[in-house]
Amino acid sequence: MNNEYLSNQELSRLTGSSESRRKSRWLQGQSIPFKEDGKRLIVSRMHVQKWLEGKITLTHSGLNVSAIR
Repeated sequence: MNNEYLSNQELSRLTGSSESRRKSRWLQGQSIPFKEDGKRLIVSRMHVQKWLEGKITLTHSGLNVSAIR
């Protein structure tokens, strides 16, 4: 089955944890975008693929004021 989102088992394998809080911290630390739906984490395969390829995925849009000199 080719699903757009990682299964819970795949997400646990990727993050090395079965606990949602640890998974979300790991994803944040790797800058992989995700959404929380209650206790469930939703992660796009496309975002994980981009992370594996070393590409930057924007998690938000807007002006980065700290980058202005």
